[in-house]
Amino acid sequence: MTQKDNVYLLHFSDNLCHARHYIGASQDVEKRIQAHKKNPRPKILKACKDNGIDFEVVRVWKNKPRGFERRLKDRKNSPELCPICNPDTWRYKATY
Repeated sequence: MTQKDNVYLLHFSDNLCHARHYIGASQDVEKRIQAHKKNPRPKILKACKDNGIDFEVVRVWKNKPRGFERRLKDRKNSPELCPICNPDTWRYKATY
């Protein structure tokens, strides 16, 4: 049986160089977010913490197969998936 994950989109409170989002995956998103805040990994989230940039979960795709996170990252269109950056049209563009 294929393992399923919940894929999440983080929106940063301010730009970090060119970045404004992070896409991650976990079976327990809430627990993973707490871990990100306590001991940030990957490097981009550590840089956010070091620069006083907060983040919030703005979207979760539940029970997705492994590889879904990678496909979203490879598209390089996180702002289009974000309801904060794209409030009027994100629902229509993000049909996966």
